[in-house]
Amino acid sequence: MHILIVEDQTAIMHSLRLGLAENGITADLASDGIQGKKLAESTDYSVIVLDVMIPQINGIELCLYLRKKGFKTPILFISALDTVDDKIAGLDAGGDDYLAKPFSFFEFMARIKALNRRNNIAGNKSKLVTIGNFEVNFDTIAAYRNGKNLDLTKKEFRLLEYFVLNEGKVLSKTEIAEKVWDVDFDTGTNVVEVYVNYLRNKIDKGFDDKMIHTKFGLGYVFNPK
Repeated sequence: MHILIVEDQTAIMHSLRLGLAENGITADLASDGIQGKKLAESTDYSVIVLDVMIPQINGIELCLYLRKKGFKTPILFISALDTVDDKIAGLDAGGDDYLAKPFSFFEFMARIKALNRRNNIAGNKSKLVTIGNFEVNFDTIAAYRNGKNLDLTKKEFRLLEYFVLNEGKVLSKTEIAEKVWDVDFDTGTNVVEVYVNYLRNKIDKGFDDKMIHTKFGLGYVFNPK
């Protein structure tokens, strides 16, 4: 693996690179968003690690920029900002995972390996899934119903992808929050219901054959068998 770490705390940055090197992983370093942007655009990385609070261009802005430019490299946010809202903001910007400081190096390594593994699996899986008049293209990150582009947001597509990969399986709100947002489910929030509703309005509205079904007291199921 060859990864990029964008972090303005020198001690953390060099400590992570040393630990990665001991595990056979090469890491390039950037101490601000502008330097990180240049490296991200010039090198094909396995994973990009972004601190949220970095100079010049913050991590959220840099992530949004890279996603807008079409970069699909997995992005791991690391930050001292550790509320559920902070994590959701990072993931909504296009991040794939979020690790709150302080963290152990072993957990950091596990997250890096998981993102790289997930990316490799995604690169080898079927790029096109068709279910009746519904179609999802993992390569172009787009979904269609009766040939019409549903114009999904990044987060809506992440949720749809998880539904498609678990077709016919009942998924609890807790599981969706953990797997799609990578955060612990907070029973005091309705973020899962909100995004499921967003997705339903784009996928199922106006169609008799619904793709997303509610299992009261249990969760949701996509295209039940």
